[in-house]
Amino acid sequence: MQIIAALQAAVTAESLDIEPSAAELDAIDREMPLIRAEVELLDAQIMTIDRPANELDTRRIRRARNRVLAARRNLTNRAGTEQTGGAA
Repeated sequence: MQIIAALQAAVTAESLDIEPSAAELDAIDREMPLIRAEVELLDAQIMTIDRPANELDTRRIRRARNRVLAARRNLTNRAGTEQTGGAA
């Protein structure tokens, strides 16, 4: 019988020293408008947790949702047109 815990610890210790690759950082940069829009939506929703939403809050949440949808649409459209690797 092998001891799995010792192998797990060795793998975990090595993985902590790895930094994101350039491709991973580029992917994060491409997704940043969506991430910002989602954070803005979350902020708008958090503001209405402890009180009823008034008309201004409702509009703020609706606009934030629309920004999230637009950012997702743009990200999806860009993903379909981008070509990675290979020669032209």
